[in-house]
Amino acid sequence: MIELFSDNNTPWLPKLPDAALRYYPCFWSKREADMIFIKLLDEIPWRQDPITVFGKTYPQPRLTSLHSINKEPYRYSGIQMNPEPMSHELISLLTEIKSVEKNEFTSVLLNQYRDGKDSNGWHSDDEKELGINPVIASVSLGEERFFHLKHKHDKSQRLKIKLEHGSLLIMGGAMQTHWQHQIAKTKRQIRPRINLTFRKIIS
Repeated sequence: MIELFSDNNTPWLPKLPDAALRYYPCFWSKREADMIFIKLLDEIPWRQDPITVFGKTYPQPRLTSLHSINKEPYRYSGIQMNPEPMSHELISLLTEIKSVEKNEFTSVLLNQYRDGKDSNGWHSDDEKELGINPVIASVSLGEERFFHLKHKHDKSQRLKIKLEHGSLLIMGGAMQTHWQHQIAKTKRQIRPRINLTFRKIIS
């Protein structure tokens, strides 16, 4: 299933089993999103960690950076990230997100997809540091990419959303328990994309 959206500030609320999903296709205007994208691209201390999958280690297929209002580290796929402080730009984004989602986010993981070869494989944000049924606020800037979702137990339940420049996606409920998501590779020649996932890391 593919869902495409026109520009509007009204959230789309798909009916998904075992999950709560809200998508704001134009949470930031194009002008605002352009400015934020350029600032993050230039000022974030991007890194590329090695990742081990099925016993093989290779460079992670994207750049990342972790920022937090505290010093809590975040671990996933054998990687431990120690956070940088939240910049004024990141705190400003968090404040705007809180106008529609009151969750007390403490940290943000940024991913930079440099081209279509960069990706993020099937996974759930279910690390123990995030607690039970975490809420994840995902911001998309730059090139549009498809966000794939699939239910872990019901193969008929799948969804594909084109994440627009300046959009906001809120994942909640038991989504991280029952669903997986990914950003797949593409052979198309595309520009960079930055994704920010705000989350609450529990000590």
